[in-house]
Order: sequence, then C-alpha cells, then structure tokens
Amino acid sequence: MVKELRSSRTTWRRGAALALALSVALASVSPVAAQSLSDRFKSLFGGKSDEPAQPKPAPAPGQPAADDDVDCPQVTVRAGASTYAVGAGGKPATGNEIRFQATITKMARECSRSGGDITARIGIQGRVIAGPAGAPAIVEVPLRVAVVHGGVGEKVIASKAYRTTVEMSEGGSVPFTFVAEDLAYPVPSAAVADSYIFYVGFDPQALSPEPKARGKKK
Repeated sequence: MVKELRSSRTTWRRGAALALALSVALASVSPVAAQSLSDRFKSLFGGKSDEPAQPKPAPAPGQPAADDDVDCPQVTVRAGASTYAVGAGGKPATGNEIRFQATITKMARECSRSGGDITARIGIQGRVIAGPAGAPAIVEVPLRVAVVHGGVGEKVIASKAYRTTVEMSEGGSVPFTFVAEDLAYPVPSAAVADSYIFYVGFDPQALSPEPKARGKKK
C-alpha cells in the first residue's frame, strides 16, 4: 500500500514538472537559440521584419516612382490562430493530455511586383514544445497565410495552406522557420492599398488531404 502511494505521488510530480516546463518554455527562449534563429531569419529577408518600413524619399517632380516601390502590407497573427496544440489519442489538448504545442514568435514579409500581380514571401518563426503526454519524433505543423482587405466587411484576397515538419529533440523545445514563397494577388488600387494586411496562423485543416478530382463521365 505504501509502495503504491509513493508510486502515485512520483507520477503526479513528474506530470506537474512537465506541465511547468511547458509553461516556462512558452514564456522564454534561451538567448543562444534565439540568436541563431534570428540570424537565419535575417539571412532570408536581409534584416526585414514585421516592423514598419522606413518611408522612402519621394521621386523628383516629373519622374516616375522606382520599380521596387511596392506596397507590402504589414503582417500579423490572425486572432485565435497563434497556437496549435495536439492531445494524446485524439483527446482535447489540455493538462497532461498535451503531446505538443506550437507557437508563432516572429514574422517577416517581402513583396515584389510583376505586371499586374504582387508576389509575397512571408516568413514565420515559431517553436514547438513537447507536452506531458510526450511528443512524437517528428511533428507536422499546419500553417495558413492570407492577404486580406481589412476594414468593415473584411475580404480575403488570397489564401494558401502550408505544412512543415519539425524534428523534436530530447530537450523537448525546438524552433522552426518557414517561408511561404508563392502567395500572389492582384495589385490593389492606391485607394485601398493601405487597408491590405497579411495574416498568418496555424490551421489544422491544412493537414487534411486534398480532395481528389472527379473523373469525367464517359
């Protein structure tokens, strides 16, 4: 009876310790890991981030605007889509049933214009934390990137789902970086360009298999 009581106490303590480690890891990132991830992100975007761009000098009178002067909307995380948690055995991801939880920590964007379209490169940094139930060796992370015309009656201009995989380590806290290269949308008019915004977030539906195309009836 005493042995059983000690065993149950040990199990409870382990679960509490893992839950505490999960909450601490989500709140802080080691300086070394953060620095290396930041350097990789800068190499992808030349130091650009989600911070507002510095205003460029206006062209001289009678001169056209520079070709690289492209409106690139700000990027932010869609409300309610900043975390992605998975529970053990299909159970709700709460408490000791959490296998892993992913969070988005930083974003960046870069835009280029070709004809009447703008192609955006959207970078996402995040972190996957193993939960008390134990994470698998490889975690699949579902993401979605969209460009939206904000304001009253918000309108989605373009949206794409992506998937990336993260190899977990024994430490149970692994950073990831993903860059969406191919989000394209029509160049907006000057009147509404300032209302455009890039949204990023986790989207579990991105893990669903693509519907098969229906064959033509003979």
